[in-house]
Amino acid sequence: METALWDIACPRAPFTVPGVTMAGFRDRGVTPPGLRLIPHPAVTLLLVFDGVIAAEDAAGRRHEGSFAVGPGFGEVLRAVKVDAMECLQIRLSPVVASAVLGPDTDLNAVVGLDALWGRESARLSEQLGAQPSWADRFALADAWLARRWAAARRVDPEVAWTWRQIAASRGTARIEHLAGALGWSRKRLWARFQGQLGMAPKRAAKLVRFDHAVHRLVAGQDAAAVAADGGYTDQSHLHRDVKAFTGLTPATVVDEPFLAIDDIAWGWPGRRR
Repeated sequence: METALWDIACPRAPFTVPGVTMAGFRDRGVTPPGLRLIPHPAVTLLLVFDGVIAAEDAAGRRHEGSFAVGPGFGEVLRAVKVDAMECLQIRLSPVVASAVLGPDTDLNAVVGLDALWGRESARLSEQLGAQPSWADRFALADAWLARRWAAARRVDPEVAWTWRQIAASRGTARIEHLAGALGWSRKRLWARFQGQLGMAPKRAAKLVRFDHAVHRLVAGQDAAAVAADGGYTDQSHLHRDVKAFTGLTPATVVDEPFLAIDDIAWGWPGRRR
């Protein structure tokens, strides 16, 4: 793709831990300043092993190097410097992220991986940079995640099931119905989900619904049809959610370069990889 901002490498085999996707990025020197990073219903790890990448959050704080960010960060996060960068980006489902990163990790803001893992973060970046190919880097990261997953304390199976139902329904599942299916009260499910995944189930559903809707918009589908089929009460509802997550309208969000990366690096359900 001639207009791609970066050269992107995609793995050919599935990973050991379910709910994990990865892609490798190499800077082409054409990244626009202030690139908006579009929200995604996953925890994102950015492991930089060459060059520089710096992001700025809503408070104007600058974060340089490897970092983690939680789901739904929206227009508050922008890439403000990309210089000869090579990095591995890992997306973790919230269920996997809670176990791998630890349930007490606060990802409502950008967190430097040095702060999370200390010397292990730098060691992992060094090891990634020393690998001769992207296939070797994917294998290294896969083995590293598998070790952390094996040693981690998992979230409650009821919480994991709820997340899977939200994802499978594309954010349209009603939380009270899910609680009823579990034999839990809505309050209990809300508390467990929030406590273990770091966001309320309604917020999770809203983000998943937005993610599917925005990719349909990028694919050229009509906003009214996307709203009607995507679980929105009307087109104004879709407009409000897109605005809340990105600061843009459905008509303008389709031009955001970062959304094209999803189709190249991770593919999109129903579209050719």
